[in-house]
Amino acid sequence: MRITIFGGSSPLAGSQEYQFAYQLGALLAEDGHTIITGGYTGIMEAASRGATEASGHVIGITCDEIENWSKRKPNGWVGEEWRLSTLNERLSRLIDSCDAAIALPGGPGTLVEIALMWNRMQINSSPPRPLILVGSGWKNVFETFFSEQSKYIYSDSQQFLSFAETYEEILALLKPPSLKRN
Repeated sequence: MRITIFGGSSPLAGSQEYQFAYQLGALLAEDGHTIITGGYTGIMEAASRGATEASGHVIGITCDEIENWSKRKPNGWVGEEWRLSTLNERLSRLIDSCDAAIALPGGPGTLVEIALMWNRMQINSSPPRPLILVGSGWKNVFETFFSEQSKYIYSDSQQFLSFAETYEEILALLKPPSLKRN
């Protein structure tokens, strides 16, 4: 399975967020999954590094607009780079190329990735697949969003989002329904 990992670019090696993403990347690679990230720093680097060091395959989806703005280059653990021109093309490729997505802590960019993937599944422009939001931060954001904006949200659209706190919960949510244990 190809799994896109969304997350912030600021966590540094040694931080709790970086270590979580590193371990998640390693666990997913050990389980035979290909990891797709945005290819740069922080969560993307940590997940890429963990997967690579566990002998997994990592695809980094990069773009000229980000590199022109931030002067960043792809991290050293990207095994295969898919370079695009624009941020919008990159965002679409991150979503369209995966069988599942996991959103770790992040800022506005991560929120855009979650919202676009969620909305595209809701309007049937993308097939439904797991979109797993990790951590109490995302759970709190979306509980508030559901509560405060409920009249604008189709009641069945919440089914496209899952929430997890641990590696075990994430891995269980990635399994097909017939393979999940009660």
